[in-house]
Amino acid sequence: MTVKKVCVTAMLGALAFNLQAAKAAEYEWTFQTSETSGEPQFEMKRAWADNVEQMSDGRIAIEILPVGAVVQANQTLQAVRSGILQGHLTDPSYFTGQNPAFGMIGNLVGAWSDPYDFLDYMNNAGGEALYNRLVEPYGVHLIGAAATGLESLPSSKPVHSIEDMQGLKLRAPEGMVYNIFEKAGATPVNLPGSEVYTGLEKGVIDAADYTVFATNQAQGLHEFASYPLYPGFHSLPMVAVSLNKQIWDELPADLRAILTTSVDALAYEMVAELKTRDLQAVSEARQNPDIEIIDLPAEERARFRAIARQEWAEWAERNDITREFYDSVVAYLRAHNLLTDETESGDSSNAS
Repeated sequence: MTVKKVCVTAMLGALAFNLQAAKAAEYEWTFQTSETSGEPQFEMKRAWADNVEQMSDGRIAIEILPVGAVVQANQTLQAVRSGILQGHLTDPSYFTGQNPAFGMIGNLVGAWSDPYDFLDYMNNAGGEALYNRLVEPYGVHLIGAAATGLESLPSSKPVHSIEDMQGLKLRAPEGMVYNIFEKAGATPVNLPGSEVYTGLEKGVIDAADYTVFATNQAQGLHEFASYPLYPGFHSLPMVAVSLNKQIWDELPADLRAILTTSVDALAYEMVAELKTRDLQAVSEARQNPDIEIIDLPAEERARFRAIARQEWAEWAERNDITREFYDSVVAYLRAHNLLTDETESGDSSNAS
């Protein structure tokens, strides 16, 4: 056989293989995330899609798109319902305007000091079932909950106490996060995540509720916000990995099981990976004499949680699901000694 014939035969074989692979995908979906393509979380979500394809033996193929690729971050819920997207991996807080329960479940500010406690609550204490009661009427099903880890708080001014938050121009998304920092005395500014860097650089904001320490460090935020607060004490956003409900309902049981298992794996891998990245980034930052990492004292964390709990209680009265979520989380925290009389009665008298 000539070299030319060998090449032609190889090309035809590759073409036949590709055609067969293309036919093998019974389900082809597009999911949009809430991160840009350069962020570590985005790459982790792409790896999840690859894992699903392998676990399903090629029956499911998922394209992962960055934030804003198809619709704005706060529009993915409607896009999944209508079929413009088949799913999303995002923070439910973006949908607070449609129902306050999205903001409350998506990020119960001040509640969690360890992401593994949050995942345990969602997986084993009724959190995921409660979220599906909220989201399924919107035509979306939660496959499973993940989390990014506790967010750091990059700041251009040192914050060692609640008093130091007074008047702090702090970027925060609208909803519960915004309201709690306002109660703590800060001056929240509603900026999109894409404007955090320039906002800190130009002094439009002094600090930012944004993302984990490693991502802040990689994006250069500490150049302008040289007093980052770490470990985090405020935000632990949920990542809702969700699929169009009609698609979910029509899936065979084995593929549902594969998706559920894959999201459980993603949740714990994401927490572990981001924690490792955080520790590396913290070590790097500590070598820079211009950066001072602040660990908010335990008594100040308790005061912040007391302020946050005031807001939890107010949101609990907004509808039946916010009340049920509030009661459920408080019961879980108390049962696991994560909410004691001391943390519940933190002095918030100096907060405005």
